[in-house]
Amino acid sequence: MTLSVHAITVPVFVRALTNLSTILDKAAAHCEQKKIDPSVLLNMRLTPDMFPLTRQVQIACDFAKGASARLAGQAVPKWDDNEASIADLKARIQKTIDFVQTMPAAQIDAAPGRNVSVTMRGEDKSFESMTYLLQMALPNFWFHTTTAYAILRHAGVEIGKRDFIGPV
Repeated sequence: MTLSVHAITVPVFVRALTNLSTILDKAAAHCEQKKIDPSVLLNMRLTPDMFPLTRQVQIACDFAKGASARLAGQAVPKWDDNEASIADLKARIQKTIDFVQTMPAAQIDAAPGRNVSVTMRGEDKSFESMTYLLQMALPNFWFHTTTAYAILRHAGVEIGKRDFIGPV
């Protein structure tokens, strides 16, 4: 069996983001049950020098949409980072899922060998597409998705590994 670039991107992003959205549902229920203002969770961090939950979700979405678009040879859409509620974060996740699912499999599968350009901290960088995917996009996507999960778990939201991985 041949593994396509599309198979290791779009369905993986969709599944992980869907699971993250479900975890946010549990966070909302936790806030309601415990009478916690949801903004407390949205602004939580694992440590003072890390981004809060809201930014972790935004960045995870950015890596999913950015990787999908770049690998398909398309422009990456720019979205405002203005989410202020759990519902807003869930809407961003759904918007990301909807976007990545529009990426043509044939265009993504044609990515190997193509150069990908990104701006990181104001500096333009160029990568071979598979180096970008395997050494930058996927690790960053998983880092920020995992960190969002860890923040909520640390906050006492009753979630576990099954919530992160999803149904099998």
